[in-house]
Amino acid sequence: MKSRALILFAHGARAESWKAPFERLRDLTQRRMPEVRVTLAFLELMEPRLQPQVTSLVATGATDITVVPVFLGQGAHVLRDLPLMVDELRTIHPHVAIKVAGAVGEDPGVLKAMTDYCVAAVNS
Repeated sequence: MKSRALILFAHGARAESWKAPFERLRDLTQRRMPEVRVTLAFLELMEPRLQPQVTSLVATGATDITVVPVFLGQGAHVLRDLPLMVDELRTIHPHVAIKVAGAVGEDPGVLKAMTDYCVAAVNS
């Protein structure tokens, strides 16, 4: 049986408070999928970074890992940096399936929710 994990992958920032919305997203997602281990990883400036997080998940038995870039768009980090990191991780952990979703901000449902929020802000 596959042991699944989900990594919410964000940019990172110097201000520790920047992490709070991502921790809430992680916790809300974990509640919806108790059978999947949901974690965070950051590109830079914050810990844990992606490679140590994947290594930790693999050490605890994860064999099927999905990385969701929690970015609004597909910029250089998502288009260039993340694929290179994931290719390296696939080499390090060849027995683990690692897939990458598109940037969360480009999903039509996410865009609709953001639009609804913006419209509600004007109408409140």
